[in-house]
Amino acid sequence: MKQLAYIVLAALFLACSNGTEKKSVPKKVESTEKESNKNYKIIGYAAGYEDYDFSKIDATKLTHINFAFANIVEGKAAFELDTDAAKIATLIGLKKQNPDLKVLYSVGGWVWSDQFSTMAAFESSRKKFAESCVDLLKEHGFDGVDLDWEYPGQRAEDNIFRPSDKDNFTLLLGDIRKALDAQGKKDNTHYLLTIATGADQAYINHTDLENAHKHLDFINIMCYDYFNGWMHQTGHHANLHPSEKDKYDVNSGVQAVERHIKAGVPADKLVMGIPFYGRQWAKVSSTKDGLYEPANEGGIIVPYWDIVEKIKSGNYKKGYDESAKASYLWNATDSIFISYDTPKDVQLKAKYIKEKGLGGAMFWEYSLDKDQELLNALYKNIK
Repeated sequence: MKQLAYIVLAALFLACSNGTEKKSVPKKVESTEKESNKNYKIIGYAAGYEDYDFSKIDATKLTHINFAFANIVEGKAAFELDTDAAKIATLIGLKKQNPDLKVLYSVGGWVWSDQFSTMAAFESSRKKFAESCVDLLKEHGFDGVDLDWEYPGQRAEDNIFRPSDKDNFTLLLGDIRKALDAQGKKDNTHYLLTIATGADQAYINHTDLENAHKHLDFINIMCYDYFNGWMHQTGHHANLHPSEKDKYDVNSGVQAVERHIKAGVPADKLVMGIPFYGRQWAKVSSTKDGLYEPANEGGIIVPYWDIVEKIKSGNYKKGYDESAKASYLWNATDSIFISYDTPKDVQLKAKYIKEKGLGGAMFWEYSLDKDQELLNALYKNIK
């Protein structure tokens, strides 16, 4: 990555933009699973830049692992960290635990999405990139490619963007799909192609998901970071439902899913993202519990394992927004507010995934969990 500080920001790759559209309550879903015997996906991202031993990953509780990230270098997909090759080999080796495990690599992310727009703007460069995706896949033995372009047609982290990104993104996916299928025919296998999408209406407006999804096996919706590092106000960063306390109606998981379905994506192709981290605001001005209050700093990322330790300190009071189905912590002494997911929140999201007939769940990121607490809750309730 460009620098270590920016690498940490790559966790934001699963950062959703914040919509401000008028609040609408999604239609009530059926009370029973649409397919009781459905093989739901559990997709875990594994960040290569984290100081974590990938051999500790419990592959028996996962269907897919997405290794993050590859960059775009001279128009080609490429790994740039010295440790990438060894970590990738470890991930591929996890198939000894779970022979059905699929391992993909993800290109882009919050920091490394700066080359997508220019590369996707021309037919020759799209095909060059598509061929490089296949070459990289074959070199390491991956089962597929995941694109995390943040964000087509929109400003993100020092990224180039243009109005034509909307159509070029679909063309790019088509070229990669063709290249993967051509190689798959030779290898007598099907190589996966997936993307990570933003959760807000702006992402929907700047993409053509109705046609793009036809090239994809499934879509991972980044259902978190609704309130994030850009916002000097506290709020839920991964609430399942709209909050009655949020006068701006920033976002929610059910709204994100409904937007994708309305855009033309089949429900069973949608995978709901779940964060294994929270957002922490310091210097919060509040006389209550810190929720939806101004802060002097933006919300920084805090791993779930760190949140567990903070709770043990006894300095934080637990809060719960019933309308949003979202948990939070408030430290009145130090004026610190934290939005995060508990095992209970994960359980409710798993229930929603089944009721809505979605394809499964994705989470960012494996090393941020605490003794598999969140993963166990997801696996138990979705499998």
